[in-house]
Amino acid sequence: MDIVYRLKRPTAAEIHAALPDAPTYSAVRAKLAVLERKGHLRHEQDGPRYLYVPAVPPDRARKSALRHLIDTFFAGSGASAVTALLDPTVAQLTAEDLDRLGRMIEEKRMEKSR
Repeated sequence: MDIVYRLKRPTAAEIHAALPDAPTYSAVRAKLAVLERKGHLRHEQDGPRYLYVPAVPPDRARKSALRHLIDTFFAGSGASAVTALLDPTVAQLTAEDLDRLGRMIEEKRMEKSR
């Protein structure tokens, strides 16, 4: 999906070429079909080829992917996911990152208390 968002309207061949350690072209086409069936992508016919277009805005796709990741690997616990991100072997957060996260936590805490 990142490639589709970046390239705007790529063909399957362009997506395949942009993938690091790409699987076979057939595997890429199969995955595109799955993403289309699930409503993440749609295609437009351009002569004999398909151009793939995101069906959802990137921010909505990110939230959906994050929700799936949290549900799958952290038993639905956002706190467990954040705790994992605070592990320095997982993510290298700067002091500025931590300050921003602290402010966001305080804002959410204040919203909840209203």
